[in-house]
Amino acid sequence: MDLSFFRDKDFFRAMLALAVPVAFQQLITAGLNMVDVLMVGQLGETSVAALGLANQIFFLLILFLFGITSGMSIFTAQFWGKGDIEQIHHVLGICLTIAISVAALFSLAAVFVPEKLMGFYTEDAEVIKIGSDYLRIVGLSYVFTAITVSYISVLRSITQVALTVIVAVLALALKTVLAYFFIFGIAGFPALGVRGAAIGTCIGWVFQSILLLALVYVRKTPLAANPLSFFRFDRPFLSRVLKTSMPAALNEVLWSVGITSYNAVYARIGTDAIAAVNINATIEELMFVLFIGLGNACSVMVGNKIGAGGKNVAFEYGRRFTILGVSAAILGGIVVINMREAVIGLYQISPSAADSLRGLMLVYGLSVWLKVFNFMLFIGALRAGGDTRYAMFTELFSIWMIGVPSALIGGFVLHLPVYWVYAMVLLEEAVKAIIVLRRFLSRKWIHDLVNVTGDQAPVVLSTPEPAS
Repeated sequence: MDLSFFRDKDFFRAMLALAVPVAFQQLITAGLNMVDVLMVGQLGETSVAALGLANQIFFLLILFLFGITSGMSIFTAQFWGKGDIEQIHHVLGICLTIAISVAALFSLAAVFVPEKLMGFYTEDAEVIKIGSDYLRIVGLSYVFTAITVSYISVLRSITQVALTVIVAVLALALKTVLAYFFIFGIAGFPALGVRGAAIGTCIGWVFQSILLLALVYVRKTPLAANPLSFFRFDRPFLSRVLKTSMPAALNEVLWSVGITSYNAVYARIGTDAIAAVNINATIEELMFVLFIGLGNACSVMVGNKIGAGGKNVAFEYGRRFTILGVSAAILGGIVVINMREAVIGLYQISPSAADSLRGLMLVYGLSVWLKVFNFMLFIGALRAGGDTRYAMFTELFSIWMIGVPSALIGGFVLHLPVYWVYAMVLLEEAVKAIIVLRRFLSRKWIHDLVNVTGDQAPVVLSTPEPAS
């Protein structure tokens, strides 16, 4: 294995410039989300379970938005490299139209039929009641979430990363403080429990949306234009954009529905099981902070090199990021395994939930390197190379042919403890790793699109590389 790249200062300088801001934002997000779960955890495992299951609706929405916006950012990044600001505005208009429309549907469902949504995951009446109360409030923020996510994605793709980080950190801090006040009744506020967490989250998203839009215009960013101009695109342009971006969106939808299906199985095992899964999920999120930053840097740097005609360098960058990510994941997994008792001590949960959490963290610690391996190649390389259709079919096969059947068999046929079901689901990651590695080594995922003209040309995720 060639490790000589560790002496490549330019590579690491570019990597850090891209990875650190995103990783920092993810760290703040994961840290404060963990604080939220800790606060709700003081109310008991039923509240933890209700919060986690209610947030599965938001999880579905945010993953769909991520798919749409990541597909759109392939175009905005490319137009940024060409200096075509007008077309960036048009792509943002398409993105906002789709994102807001979908978010509005999610909002209507969350506000008016939350019990039916919760009923998909659990039969526990108390969990359904608490989760429904949460959804009725937080569902009001979904449209603001769509606006925020759309703008953040485009701003990142045109190198306006710092602005998105500042706004996100301020909004998350406000959300956490308000949640603390409303959950426990601090400083004269009523003690509302899980509903208090919903109020904090809702206000946080509204604040983030308003602040982000204000700063876009106050700081005269490239997106500071008449909003009506965003929607002056023609049908051929719309078709071209959707042809490339929709596979990425469908990819995320298939993946997120699969993940929520796993959680539905976990919830049917028992309230203590899903409570343990939700706590473990906060550890996973915190652990993945570094890798999301690395994956973002990988996608940008790989896309840059492909766009510049450097296919061999793009392949080498994908290899380097995978080695770095997997190495860090192995070390992180060791840390997770050794911090299990400390984490369990932070929550007011039953002995059975504690046993489940102990097992889940062990399995996660042993397998995180596999998840990171797939993330770096799947999101960091293949999608950056415009290989969205292949990625979509790989996700469809691995999740629905391997993962979901494994969860159903483990939970409902073999009646295994939740951590063994969680381990069976990882078969999906193993199969995906084999498929993705073969694709990566074949180099068929590398599509040089910058020098191809015409509407048939797909587009590579590419942003201007930071100055060395």
